[in-house]
Amino acid sequence: MSISAELHAIGRPLVEAQLAHPTVVGIAEGNLPEPVFRSWLEQDYLFLLDYVRVFSRLAWQAPDGHLGDLVDLAHATFHEELNLHRSLSAEFGADLDGARKGPACAAYTSFLLDSAADYADGLAALYPCMWGYSTLGRVLAENPPAEPRYRAWVDTYAHPGFAELTERIAVMIDEAVPDLGRARALFTEGMAHELAFWDVP
Repeated sequence: MSISAELHAIGRPLVEAQLAHPTVVGIAEGNLPEPVFRSWLEQDYLFLLDYVRVFSRLAWQAPDGHLGDLVDLAHATFHEELNLHRSLSAEFGADLDGARKGPACAAYTSFLLDSAADYADGLAALYPCMWGYSTLGRVLAENPPAEPRYRAWVDTYAHPGFAELTERIAVMIDEAVPDLGRARALFTEGMAHELAFWDVP
């Protein structure tokens, strides 16, 4: 079994925990109170800015064959995911420019930026976000919310293009990560941050 497949096996019950979280349930049902999603949106916007920095730091260390992959991931995050947040911010009254990181966001981004000092560690640490959201999107798209704003969120992460970007990370992990134990530990820690992130301020 490949390292990425091992991580998927670890991650499945942790994704189930996210699917059961009240914030995710509210998105899935389309009835999440607007102040909760607004707060989450502001925190995730700040998170994604640092996620772009993580991809950029890893791109600097990447072998030539994956430099373009990581540049593409940074570009897609900055221009596509963050554009979704910018468009939703107006609809939810979010203050993206005035937002400040809450404890969960600060802890998660610090973990990712520190892990990205090492190429293999950084890949394992960031994978929970890519793989987790791709999995969440696919599951939620099976019975998408009728509320159009939450439907737009689900559609973004259920999109095949997002799944393709996630698969690129899986390939890089399988090529670059020599220590399964280290990868498991970082991936599990990242998944714990993912779950905690739904407890919005």
